[in-house]
Amino acid sequence: MKKRIFVDGLSGTTGLEINERLSKYNNIEVIRINHEKRRDIKERQRILNDADLVFLCLPDEAAKESVALITNPHTKIIDASTAHRTAEGWTYGLSELSSAHKEAIRSSKRVSNPGCHATAFILSLYPLIDHKVMPEDYPVSCQSITGYSGGGKSLIEKYEVSSKNNPYTKAPRPYSLGLNHKHLKEMMMHSGLRESPVFLPIVADYYKGLATIIPIHTRLLSQKLDGRGLHMLLAEHYRNQHFVKVMPYIDKTGLMDGSINSMVYSEGCIFDGGLDITACNDTNRAEIFVMGNDEEGIAMIMTRLDNLGKGASGAAIQNMNLMLGYDEKLNL
Repeated sequence: MKKRIFVDGLSGTTGLEINERLSKYNNIEVIRINHEKRRDIKERQRILNDADLVFLCLPDEAAKESVALITNPHTKIIDASTAHRTAEGWTYGLSELSSAHKEAIRSSKRVSNPGCHATAFILSLYPLIDHKVMPEDYPVSCQSITGYSGGGKSLIEKYEVSSKNNPYTKAPRPYSLGLNHKHLKEMMMHSGLRESPVFLPIVADYYKGLATIIPIHTRLLSQKLDGRGLHMLLAEHYRNQHFVKVMPYIDKTGLMDGSINSMVYSEGCIFDGGLDITACNDTNRAEIFVMGNDEEGIAMIMTRLDNLGKGASGAAIQNMNLMLGYDEKLNL
């Protein structure tokens, strides 16, 4: 029997991407609400409770309202909003962190889909804190640059339609200047940090692709690890993960292990001495880079992903696969 799936919030950026990905499944039936009845509470409640699994692609308050309408104990939920990412009774949907995280998703009926910035940030730091290499009160700072699709339809409109007469969209634009980005709580809770990071997101004039950049002063770590040591720890932690790859180490010369020059490295890593933020686009991959200058006692962890893929719809489908008992990699 086919699993019945309902995407609540189908017209949004994430909802549209999830719906497109679901079309690859022959064992799933996507159920829809009649357009004329989309604001009919009783009809929405009927469909929500008729589904085997519901994706919530809604603003936070609307997501909470939909959850309140679901009374069927067998209906599973994946919430793509920020509403439940730190809420009790919800499982955080980042399976690569540990085998326990993966098993929790498999057995859960309520999974919160991680935020795009948070995914890259947590993948970078969780192993360091979990292995007690980085103290929980380490003064973390992080910049994250992303394409404008991360802002949803309104920001896409601003960049693709209005930007001709809007010159400020042409240069990278730091935002969330009050240092209170909505991902901060989940970034702290699920990385293991006890103190808030100084987090500055930056939106730039390209459609998608995201990279977090986290500097590390190795003298402040709980264990004496240099850049290569951090790289080895991350590589071992994610060794068996299909969607998270730790890339070759980059030393102070700007060269990757195994490369012969800084101009071009395979897999879209380095070109002319720079890193391509968009190289993971249209995939469900996250790629982690460690750079180090051991003489100066500094290192940097950079994680890139597709903010609409591993940072949103790809992760949602991955979580669905786990929750429905499918191969985690199916159609990804």
